[in-house]
Amino acid sequence: MWPIVMALLRRNAVYFTLPFAAVVGFIGYNVENLISDKYTPYSQSIQDNRADRLADDDILANAAKVDKLKLKENVLGRNLSPSLQAK
Repeated sequence: MWPIVMALLRRNAVYFTLPFAAVVGFIGYNVENLISDKYTPYSQSIQDNRADRLADDDILANAAKVDKLKLKENVLGRNLSPSLQAK
């Protein structure tokens, strides 16, 4: 009897594969729903976190008091080639 069943399954495997996969997937999906915990705690959005962080920043507390950029050395002399340095 088994050789006949196996020959039938082998010949019609295309027709048995999709329903079998659907049944296995349906059972697995429902078992996973029973086992797993679906609770996701609320967390504030990234944009809200950034806005709060920027609002708490001390530099932004007084926008009128801003230090000016000052160059401490010549910009062109920073990566000067040894052949161009003054001797």
